[in-house]
Amino acid sequence: MIRQRPFLVNIIILLIAFTFSIALGAVFIHPSTILRILADQIPGINITPDWPNSFSAIILAVRLPRTVLVLLTGAALASSGAAYQGLFRNPLADPYLIGVASGAGLGAIFAMSLRWPMNLFGFYFIPVGAFIGAILTVVLVYSLARVNGLVPLTTLILAGVAVGAFASALTSFLMLRSDLQLHRAISFLLGGSPMTGWDPVIAALPYMVIGMGLLSVSGHALNILQFGEEEAKQMGLNVGRAKIFIIIVASLTTAVAVAFSGVIGFIGLIVPHTIRIIWGADYRRLISLSILGGGSALLFADMLARILIAPSSLPVGIVTALAGAPFFLWILRQAKREVFW
Repeated sequence: MIRQRPFLVNIIILLIAFTFSIALGAVFIHPSTILRILADQIPGINITPDWPNSFSAIILAVRLPRTVLVLLTGAALASSGAAYQGLFRNPLADPYLIGVASGAGLGAIFAMSLRWPMNLFGFYFIPVGAFIGAILTVVLVYSLARVNGLVPLTTLILAGVAVGAFASALTSFLMLRSDLQLHRAISFLLGGSPMTGWDPVIAALPYMVIGMGLLSVSGHALNILQFGEEEAKQMGLNVGRAKIFIIIVASLTTAVAVAFSGVIGFIGLIVPHTIRIIWGADYRRLISLSILGGGSALLFADMLARILIAPSSLPVGIVTALAGAPFFLWILRQAKREVFW
C-alpha cells in the first residue's frame, strides 16, 4: 500500500503531524477536542462547548497559525529542493547546501534592518529582500560551479559553501552594525521564526501557494532535463526558458520560507531524496509528494524542538541540522561509490 498509494499515505501522515503539532504545548489538548473546536468555526456547524474557553484561544490564536506556517515552510523548502535537484541533476542540490537559504537570509536581515513596520504591510517587504538575496545567490553559485556546460557535484558544493559563507559573513556584519535585536536575529538564522499570529501566514500564503503550484506543473520539464540539455533541446524543450523559470520560482519559494521562518537546513535535501527512493524519480509527482512530505517532516521536527528542552523550545533549524548532517554524509558516500565503482 505504501508504494502503491503514495498520495494517500503522505496525506495521512501530514494530517497526523498537523493534529499533534496543535495538540502539543504547555497544555496538551486532546486531538478530539481540537477537531471539535475547529469544526465549531465552520459556518452552519454548532457544537456545544465542553472545553475551557482558553483552549479555543490557544488553538485559534497561537498554535494553529504556528502549525500552518511550519507546514507551509516545510512544503516550500522540500518542493524547492526537489526542483533544484532536478534542475542541476544532482541529489545534493538543497537550498541550504548550495547557499540559496543563506542568501535569502541575508536579504531578509537586510530588509529587517531597514526597520519596516512589523505589520501585514511591512511583512511583504521581507520576502522581497529574501527573494533578491536568493536569486542573486543561486545565479552566482550556478555560474561559479558550471564547468564546460555541466555542474559537477564537487564544484556545486564548493561554490555553495563559499557563497553561503560569504552571505553569512555579510549577515553577521549587518546584525552587528544595525540596531536589530541580536537575539531575534540569531534565532531567525537558526530557524526560529520571530513572527507569531496570523499576519505572517496571510503574508506568506500567496507567495508559497503560487510558487509551489508553479513548481508542481514544471515536473514534465524537469523529467526531460534529466536526459541532459542537448537531448532536452532535441526533444523540443526550450532549455534556457525552462531553467530560468525553475530557478526564479524555486528561489522565490525558498526566499518566502526563509523570510517568515528563518534559515532551516536539510529539509530540501532529506525529503525529496527519501521520496525519490520510495516512489521513484518522476518529477510530475515527486514535486507534489515533496510538498506533502516536507510539511510533515518539518512539523515532526518542530514538535521535537518543543519537546527536547521543554518548557523552552529549540529553533527548529537545530533539529533539522542534527538530522540532516548524517543524511548528507550518507548521500555523499553513495555518490562516491557511484564514481569509484
